[in-house]
Amino acid sequence: MSRVIHGQDRVRATTRARIQLAIGEPGHTPDGAAQSLSRRHKEVIGFISIDCPGQPLDIENQNPIYNDKVLRGVERRISGLGWSLLITYWNGEADQDLSQIAAMPGKVDGILISIGSFPPRLLERMAKRVPVAVIAGDPAERDVDVVAADNRSGSAAIVTHLVESHGKRRIYHVDGPPSMPDTAQRRSGLLQVLRDHPAARLVGTTHGSNYLDSGLVAGHQILAEGRGELPDAVVAANDQMAIGVLRSLTAAGIRIPEQVAVVGFDDISPGNLCEPPLTTVHQPMRMLGERACDRLLKRIATPGLAPQVELLPTELVLRQSCGSPPGTLIRRPIGRENPATAEPLE
Repeated sequence: MSRVIHGQDRVRATTRARIQLAIGEPGHTPDGAAQSLSRRHKEVIGFISIDCPGQPLDIENQNPIYNDKVLRGVERRISGLGWSLLITYWNGEADQDLSQIAAMPGKVDGILISIGSFPPRLLERMAKRVPVAVIAGDPAERDVDVVAADNRSGSAAIVTHLVESHGKRRIYHVDGPPSMPDTAQRRSGLLQVLRDHPAARLVGTTHGSNYLDSGLVAGHQILAEGRGELPDAVVAANDQMAIGVLRSLTAAGIRIPEQVAVVGFDDISPGNLCEPPLTTVHQPMRMLGERACDRLLKRIATPGLAPQVELLPTELVLRQSCGSPPGTLIRRPIGRENPATAEPLE
């Protein structure tokens, strides 16, 4: 790349064209970093894909959802550089053999981790050897780069819409795995709205695995607990569980949203195909991969850079399941609580 930047002749025409295209695209590595990247590197990025413990066959196996979209963002960034991607998987189980993952720093220039629920000691060991960026990580992280959606603001926006626009007062929460940082941020947003609106209250909560089946189970639990009085809204930590809840309730004859509103988070394509279509919060999954890869490449080129946290804005997606009229599709940008989304951490 440095030969192309400085106009040297010993570069094949096809290579020159590819690099010039990469330089002209948004998100390209700056000149100084590009020159550094061209020296003494393996030209390989490691990607650790983390699956939540759950059912082996699910919506996520049938549709290009989180990991696929994040990977597309990463590949878009490194393809212009001619770098390769080394992918391995962790199933989220404590008893999995982690030797292959532990050996990855010796094979790559830097590592991207797809979700923030990763063994802290292993993360610390890897970060001492190569630059590491965590996607959907904990915004309070201090030792590695984190790129995440602004989950707290997104969750607060959708719960505020239920309470203020549709008058919902009895909220049931289908929470995600406690170990996942985005789950904690979404829960925090919900609870803050309830504190700000004393007339609304949490009438029940359960933890799911972020998979469809756990949403189905949560729906049955809501029906069992609410024989006398159902909640008037169910807030699920992600769309897969929201779809499961919606299916359970409608199968039992509950009318959505007339009797119970149901909302999710993520904006996966199956949500738009539900009956009724699912109200949700859109998180920019592909951009998460792009921005995390951008940050990692900068750290590879300039190892002394301080770790940063970047929160990407979300978008409220209003459809019928929250109580909006049939055929509604409104996308509304969500303001961030902290406009400075990419500040160096002390």
